[in-house]
Amino acid sequence: MYFTTVLLAYLIDYIFAEFEKVKFFKHPIVFMGDYIKWFEKSFYQDSVSRGFTLTISLLSIVFIITYFLSLFDNILVQGFLCSFAISSKMLYDSVKEVVHSSDAKQAISMLVSRDTENMSNSDINKAAIETYAENLNDGVIAPIFYILFFGLMGAFIYKAINTLDSMVGYRNKKYENFGKFSAKLDDVVNYIPSRITAVLIALFFNSFKALNNFYSYGKKHESPNAGHPISAMALALEIKLGGPTSYFGKIKKKAYFGEGREEILKEDILKALNFKSKLDSLLLLMAIIFFLLV
Repeated sequence: MYFTTVLLAYLIDYIFAEFEKVKFFKHPIVFMGDYIKWFEKSFYQDSVSRGFTLTISLLSIVFIITYFLSLFDNILVQGFLCSFAISSKMLYDSVKEVVHSSDAKQAISMLVSRDTENMSNSDINKAAIETYAENLNDGVIAPIFYILFFGLMGAFIYKAINTLDSMVGYRNKKYENFGKFSAKLDDVVNYIPSRITAVLIALFFNSFKALNNFYSYGKKHESPNAGHPISAMALALEIKLGGPTSYFGKIKKKAYFGEGREEILKEDILKALNFKSKLDSLLLLMAIIFFLLV
């Protein structure tokens, strides 16, 4: 297990937030996105096999690069590289911006794919909490999980799968076949981490209701994974998330997740964001114990 690598990677992300202010630096995930765009432009076909080829080719490239990088047996190098797979600080800052922005609609439009033009304040706040809960898995807990067990290669193969799903894993006319393999693979790699995320939310917010009921609500989501962190957060905050949502001018009937208020407040966003400070404290405590024992 790569416990020390996880701690160092998380610390680097905590301090530098993916080096987002370094203008001359191109994030590794951006390179993955560029490859996906190039492949789609050059080789797109409305077929599962062509989407399979995209997935396997990207994962092969990522595997080869990260394999050779992993040969640098230096904890600082490995921690630095793995930090690019974690986006805890950036996610936190992006969602918090919705609370403090003078144009909340503009801020939330940068985070979600749903229609934002006619959103009420409650809708904006709900969208912020939903995207935070869901991305706690994709951007924080799942990368930590794969770093812990598989190191650098695990981290970036996971991020490649996740990036593929975010770009081509849509159930629409263009991507239904082309992105099917990527979407199914993303479901597989997020199966365990998404449930760990939901359990951590319940434990961090000291909510037995969330721990006991997140699965019964989460399984109503069209994704086999995304609904569990969202449901856990809703139950922990005693609010109701989900429900009918507008995408591309059409109302999509989504299940409700959680129990309680349907009017979502900015204070609820801030409560949800407390997850980060609790995770920070847990990892700090684990680091102290680890270094005392070694």
